[in-house]
Amino acid sequence: MTHRLFLLSIASVALLASFTSHAQGLRPSASTGIGAPVLRVQSGPQLQADFIVAVVNSEPITNSEVQSELQRVLQQLTQQRRAVPDRKELERQVLESLINQKVQLQLARESGIRVDEAAVDQALQNIARQNQMDVGELQRRIAAEGGVLSQFRAQLRDQLMLTRLRERDVEPRVRVSDLEVDQYLREQQNNKDPAAIEINLAQILVNVPDAATSEQISALQAKAQRALDRARAGEDFGLLVAEFSDASDRSNGGRLGLRTADRYPPLFIEATQSLGVGELAAIVRSGAGFHVLKVVEKKSAGMPAMTTTQSRARHILLRVSPQLSEAAARDKLNEFKKRIVAGQADFAALARENSQDGSAAQGGDLGWANPGMFVPEFEEVMNRLVPSQISDPLVSRFGVHLIQLVERRSATLNPREQRESVRAMLREKKLDEVYVNWAQEQRGRAYVELRESPL
Repeated sequence: MTHRLFLLSIASVALLASFTSHAQGLRPSASTGIGAPVLRVQSGPQLQADFIVAVVNSEPITNSEVQSELQRVLQQLTQQRRAVPDRKELERQVLESLINQKVQLQLARESGIRVDEAAVDQALQNIARQNQMDVGELQRRIAAEGGVLSQFRAQLRDQLMLTRLRERDVEPRVRVSDLEVDQYLREQQNNKDPAAIEINLAQILVNVPDAATSEQISALQAKAQRALDRARAGEDFGLLVAEFSDASDRSNGGRLGLRTADRYPPLFIEATQSLGVGELAAIVRSGAGFHVLKVVEKKSAGMPAMTTTQSRARHILLRVSPQLSEAAARDKLNEFKKRIVAGQADFAALARENSQDGSAAQGGDLGWANPGMFVPEFEEVMNRLVPSQISDPLVSRFGVHLIQLVERRSATLNPREQRESVRAMLREKKLDEVYVNWAQEQRGRAYVELRESPL
């Protein structure tokens, strides 16, 4: 996800495994995890001795489809160094997964869900971008590995249809009550296990040689104190790390990484356990030297982070309708972008005049947003923008958007935001179970005939 659009990167595709082993009408989306659809790239002709192994309503699943998916799964398990289950049982699971996918694709088509070529193009671009290449190189890699681009695009289209179906039919079933949030918070507050607390500390280490004299030790302690005094006076800690620290972690601002308290030296925990985020401890002496410690982040291991990077963006939303196709909406927003970039139009004014969203009156302003507030396809594009930059048009379940990032900041979540962050986390956990139940419902309504091998 956290909830994510099911656009699989090349790492998820067997034939390409060799090169990597929502607010204002925008609602968040969550991936199901269990049962998530999987892209398969098929290459070459189908097996000569192919035969039908199952019929789903009136559509067949062939042995070659099962074997192709089975090989993909086996390759993925090998790459992940995971135990390979009994082949017959794995083949049965693969077939069942293909049946479920077939059932859901049929439901999507029958209920009017459509994915046009522009959306497939965007998905292809996303995959290429995630793997740090352009679309042309991606296409060449697919061909080099024996894949067929038309099949790859068809599978992407199915992927998008399944995503839109699940967003429509599964996500609305997931609810997290205030009582559940309260209970979870109480459990975390009562958990005193050191392994249940996660801390991220940043340090300035002034190294003390083993053979240092008392005069040298005093001078080094004074050096550490100067660093601490300047940090307490408000100087940038990262710059002080670069100036004073002898540790190997200087390049990342001295950050030691978010880890459970029992994975830090006890003297570090003793010095910082009563401090809040952003506060500095008194100088700590260890066998390595003198440490200046700053609390960067602190949370319960079962809790989401209490600090976050917030984004403030605005957008123009055009909803697809019989009168406005997706392609026409893209063209209109592209024209808006050209006018804004050329200085011939103002984003906020165009949003007020054209956006079909509740934010139109505010010039498309969506306000400050925490991660996860927008649907993934929207948020993924927004997160790549720098302040003032305007995106290309993008498609979500709500329509076609043009986004401009206004500014970005780091912030500590207030109590209400912390509760919503916990609610989102609990919702993620529930979603897998809800998806499984929903998939079983759809499977139970379908006519499925399993056939024995004729060989």
